Amino acid sequence: MSQIIRVLIVDDHTIVRKGIRALLAEIADLEVVGEAADGQEAIVQADRLRPDVILMDLAMPRMDGIEATRQIKTRHPESRVLVMTSFATDEKVLPAIKAGAMGYLLKESAPADLIQAIHQIHRGESSLHPVIARKVLREIAHPADRPPTTDPLTEREAEVLLLVAQGLSNQDIAQKLHISDPTVRTHVSHIMSKLYLANRVQAALYALREGLSSLDVNPDGDGHDGK
Repeated sequence: MSQIIRVLIVDDHTIVRKGIRALLAEIADLEVVGEAADGQEAIVQADRLRPDVILMDLAMPRMDGIEATRQIKTRHPESRVLVMTSFATDEKVLPAIKAGAMGYLLKESAPADLIQAIHQIHRGESSLHPVIARKVLREIAHPADRPPTTDPLTEREAEVLLLVAQGLSNQDIAQKLHISDPTVRTHVSHIMSKLYLANRVQAALYALREGLSSLDVNPDGDGHDGK
């Protein structure tokens, strides 16, 4: 039996929360364990419920989704946050990713895209709508206060980065390269350190920006191309 993924829905519109709850109720391995109407309530609920995946709106009263994501990730680094918003503007996207969101989905997306995104980030993969990814590419350069890396990636690290950019989990990468999971984790850690990246989403975007990967990559023909 599949592991049940426990989901917290955060949105200041009751009708949106109820609609998402009704949608996810039809999926056997998804369980909505709670709702929150603003960022402060989201933090309280995350502390209390320890959900696997948090669906996070951005524009909310009292505390927005970006600050809520930042605080939740500080308190619970294992939390997986999927931003769901109507905003695709640059000033909203990058702060959400920097705050620790692993996915960014527009509310206009199809229900199947939401369900796929929840499963992807629960597996530790990134899930960015191609429109969002394109907007971030020009913004994801090295932080201004840090110099470009003087320690280039090894050939194996470059291979791992490419597979991360394709949305593969550590387990998938280990199987594909015939190496152990701990070895993959070590490679990913070195990549993050060398390139001054904070998470797998930024690693994927770095690979896109450097031309190492494509938004249309679909390594296994299983729909991981974000469409």
